[in-house]
Amino acid sequence: LLLVLVYEIHVYTGAKLGAEADFNVYINLIGTRGDAGKRKLHRSKNNNVKFQHGQMDIFFVKAVSLGDLEKVLISHDGAAPGNGWFLDKIVIKYKEGKEVLEVVFPCNRWLDEYQDDGKTQRELTARTQQWRVQVNTDGDSPEPLDCKRTLVIYGSKGKSDKILLSPQRSGHVCFLPRAMDEFIVETGDVGDVYKIRVSCDDVPGFEGWHLKSFHLEELHAKQKLNFDCNCWLSISKEDKELVKEFPAVSEDQETLPVHKYVVFVHTGDFWGAETFANVYITLYGTRGDTGVRKLHTSLTPGRKFQRNKVDSFLVEAVSLGHLQKVVIGHDGEGYGAGMYLKMVTVRESQDSDKEWVFPWWNWLDTHLGLCETVCEIVTVGKRLISCPKLPEINMQSSGLWIMDITGSDLSNEGDPLHLSFIFYGNLNHKKLPLQVTGKAIQIKDELADIGSLYKVQVTGPHSELKQPWRLDLLHMKHTGTKEEMYLAFDCLFNPNEDKCVELPALYADQEPLPVVEYSIHLHTGDLKKADATGEAYLCIQGEKSDSGKRWLNSRNSPITFARGQVDVFKIRAVYLGKMNKVLVGFKSPKKDEWFLEKIVIKEVSYPFSSHVFAHNDWINKCSKKDFVEVVIPLKEMSVTSLPTKQIDTKSRGRWQMWVHCTQVPEDVPDIQVVVFGRKGKSPAQKVQNLNDNPFLLTVGDIGDITKVSFVLSSPCLQRGIKLHKLRLKDLDTKQDLGFFTEAQCLFGEDGSETVTELAAVRPDKAPLREVLYSVSVHTGTLPASGTDADIFITIFGEQGDSCKRRLNHSHFERGQVSISEMRAVDLGQLSQVLVEHNNVGYGAGWYLDRIVIHESGKTDGQYAFLCQQWLDSGVGDARMERMLR
Repeated sequence: LLLVLVYEIHVYTGAKLGAEADFNVYINLIGTRGDAGKRKLHRSKNNNVKFQHGQMDIFFVKAVSLGDLEKVLISHDGAAPGNGWFLDKIVIKYKEGKEVLEVVFPCNRWLDEYQDDGKTQRELTARTQQWRVQVNTDGDSPEPLDCKRTLVIYGSKGKSDKILLSPQRSGHVCFLPRAMDEFIVETGDVGDVYKIRVSCDDVPGFEGWHLKSFHLEELHAKQKLNFDCNCWLSISKEDKELVKEFPAVSEDQETLPVHKYVVFVHTGDFWGAETFANVYITLYGTRGDTGVRKLHTSLTPGRKFQRNKVDSFLVEAVSLGHLQKVVIGHDGEGYGAGMYLKMVTVRESQDSDKEWVFPWWNWLDTHLGLCETVCEIVTVGKRLISCPKLPEINMQSSGLWIMDITGSDLSNEGDPLHLSFIFYGNLNHKKLPLQVTGKAIQIKDELADIGSLYKVQVTGPHSELKQPWRLDLLHMKHTGTKEEMYLAFDCLFNPNEDKCVELPALYADQEPLPVVEYSIHLHTGDLKKADATGEAYLCIQGEKSDSGKRWLNSRNSPITFARGQVDVFKIRAVYLGKMNKVLVGFKSPKKDEWFLEKIVIKEVSYPFSSHVFAHNDWINKCSKKDFVEVVIPLKEMSVTSLPTKQIDTKSRGRWQMWVHCTQVPEDVPDIQVVVFGRKGKSPAQKVQNLNDNPFLLTVGDIGDITKVSFVLSSPCLQRGIKLHKLRLKDLDTKQDLGFFTEAQCLFGEDGSETVTELAAVRPDKAPLREVLYSVSVHTGTLPASGTDADIFITIFGEQGDSCKRRLNHSHFERGQVSISEMRAVDLGQLSQVLVEHNNVGYGAGWYLDRIVIHESGKTDGQYAFLCQQWLDSGVGDARMERMLR
């Protein structure tokens, strides 16, 4: 009796442009005992939307045991142009008896009537390759620890999964000095191998691995490959890297070069833009990827990933060809742990004169922006690193723009493809019609009178198209200024589709305008006969430029706007600035009249604004025109500076604190910390250490934290303690707070102060500013009014208090005014002052007339606190402290 098995099917959609599918997909599993029959892949178990770009979806199919799986039939029912699907591979896992089996079915092809061979059904065969892997460890390599070592093999048909290089028999120790270890591993069909990647885990006490060489032999085809390594995988030796790539060395193929890519991470200029998290990146090109790399050592001085800073890192990898995208993210957890990333730029080497540009202009944070800590950024192109050094020539000088356009091949049978290239400058724009007849076209134009070019828009096709055509790259070079840029459109123009795409100009030393996703909400009125069917387009006009004509329906395929319905469309455009009007065009073959109530346009990520265009009128009413166009002006605009996701977990007031200092005295002083919030302050607690080890603070329910005060319990120091890092993290909500510590010394550079305050940096609001208060102490004129005792004051305001401070005057003489300065986080409106002295010295009693406080450098806004009483243990009420209001 055969058992019923559950087959776990992993479907990998490719990462090519347009790879995703939104139609029905069917599968049939074929084994040595028969097949499972055609099954529809209904619902992905791990994703809400299945078959998306670069995504893996999991499905389960129950069937009587099929024996050894040999083939898979995969198909879909999408037939219209643009309804293709690029399938990378299918992996099927199942358990028969005690054995867990996994079979890989590579595909790496389109299922598309209009691409590849036009087939929407493919028969996939289980292909595997068996490899003998020989690893030679050098003689000076340390004794191996329990550290995982992994291998990834890259070939012309794809790459293997991570292969764990583990002992083949129990008790055997691998990677000993001078050892040669052998492993037998199995992969899918990766094709002709061109590189491998070797990595080690970072475990405590791991000194490194001196890898001498790798040898691979494919056991069926007897293909042999050598990899000369001779390098350290170590965080303390050579390049301080635990990941290395090596090109294949063989007689029948050219050895690829190894590049040290320079990766620049541009952190934004927002409060809370910096992060303390570990940041990771993967570079993707036409020839594979780098795998995930940790960006741990910045070539730029100072702490990495700080506000408005550009950090650079080296990522060594076998040549990736043309770069296409990066995936960057961090391991920070919680609100405020994230970073605001402007963009990533990548150079092939430190000597490169050009760099690839990957703009993001958004948060990587679990509670801000898109609420994601990882993003995939497709390149917008390549630019020069520095402006051409031609001081006698300016951007308005004579000369031509030479423009080379490259794309996919066009069959000779079809008519030329008609496109329009529109060049926008700060003064005007110019439209150049273009006939595409082959893979590469060159055009020349002065682009006179447009001013400085800032974006390029491509629209079309303006003709019947029998096959899709891909626009890859626009290379522009000016013969006069020598400016040069490469715009990577990577856009597919399909039959029966009107498309409009645009990219910003890429100049050296200038931040490119972001490409923004706009969400367009069309509100049809809830009136009788308000709905309509027809063709429609719109064009958004902003302060910088317009979006171009964007069609809301496919060619020859009308769209219906139903009564009372809101239809949502999304477009991508170079940032338009503040929008001022929208042009809407509509044509109905049935002469329908459409009541358009309003259009709401939202900027999805930059800078989170919403524009409302109210129409409340009919379109096409009694019109005899082909298309009726209406211009709708802006009615209102709202800006949400930072959309945030609510924190569900309630804080219990338990925080971890990290303090990292240098120049700490041998006899470490007793330092207390007080945390201030909107609703109060914490008790003073001892700072457990100054060497970046976390310790617990219990602050209670004090509301949103605004500042932290460090209070010195002992007498003044000989010099200040250099503060490098201060960080707080809520153990419950995971909220993460940073503090500006650049050029910051605890207790002043000379150690003469007793309190240092730092404002909390939150991503949703500006931190409180630092204020230098001038404190004027007026001693009375009565006999013996003066004192030699130490005077202390605490200033209270609407935003907390200053903590107890010793005034830096040593003598307070009768009838004199002693002026001291006090640096503190802004206290807001001042309300009271607590003044006291230590009653030390002969005649320590003191008659205080008043204290006057104002912000140093300002003459207005003074606060006067009258006392006109003794602070003396032997006079009057014998009190030595007074609260002045």
